[in-house]
Amino acid sequence: MSLFIASLNSGSNGNCYYIGNSREAVLVDAGISCRETEKRMKRLGLNIEKVKAIFISHEHSDHIKGVEVLSRKFKIPVYITPATLNQSGLYLMPELNKIFSAYKEVTIGGLSVKAFPKFHDASDPYSFIIAGNGVTIGVLTDIGSACEHVVNNFKQCHAVFLEANYDVEMLESGHYPYYLKQRVSSDKGHLSNIQALEIFVKHKPEFMSHVFLSHLSRDNNDPKIVKEMFLKHAGKTNIYIASRDNETDIYEITGSQSFTEKIKHPKIEAIQTSLF
Repeated sequence: MSLFIASLNSGSNGNCYYIGNSREAVLVDAGISCRETEKRMKRLGLNIEKVKAIFISHEHSDHIKGVEVLSRKFKIPVYITPATLNQSGLYLMPELNKIFSAYKEVTIGGLSVKAFPKFHDASDPYSFIIAGNGVTIGVLTDIGSACEHVVNNFKQCHAVFLEANYDVEMLESGHYPYYLKQRVSSDKGHLSNIQALEIFVKHKPEFMSHVFLSHLSRDNNDPKIVKEMFLKHAGKTNIYIASRDNETDIYEITGSQSFTEKIKHPKIEAIQTSLF
């Protein structure tokens, strides 16, 4: 048994992550337009009709940009906290507006979604782990520091989208104004490459097969640098970059490090009617 995952986009220009089984799926955040979400899912051979819920982590525009249209067009329920909805300015159809709370599991078909609090400069920010078929996937981005909630949930994941937002030296010497540098590097900002690597090295479970380094800054990071940092400590864990410009391939996560299949698009097209 397995789950199928992909990043549709990851970065300050938009975030959207797909997690599903053969029958249903959820999106964590909808920070790219509905049209772009549809295009990217179509390229991957993913059926948007299988998306049964969208979970919103916080109200920043790169996480909610496409949610109104996506929800309305496809009648997809949106799980969001009242504080986040209040700060977001979103209008959601009342029958599609759902509430979640910390550590209270939400069941979406064969998927179980659990939210947990984190440090970030938003009104009521959360990250998520999604479980099904004996597999647990984490979406851990927009995190200022590795609090107990982050660490404990990271330890449960077979695969994880883990923020590695900035290289410390690049941020310090870069063109950002001082206040923005302080915001990014604060304990309510984003995880640096070093902070993300520390979580990985200290807390990675033996069964973690995939790490997708996510929410990389265009100006203050280099995908090659951070990937090389992680590869030195990866062991049997596969390390990938979740692009800020394109969707990833679909990855099948089985819960076993002995099987780590990246599903190529032609194969998806051949089996999409049965799986997706």
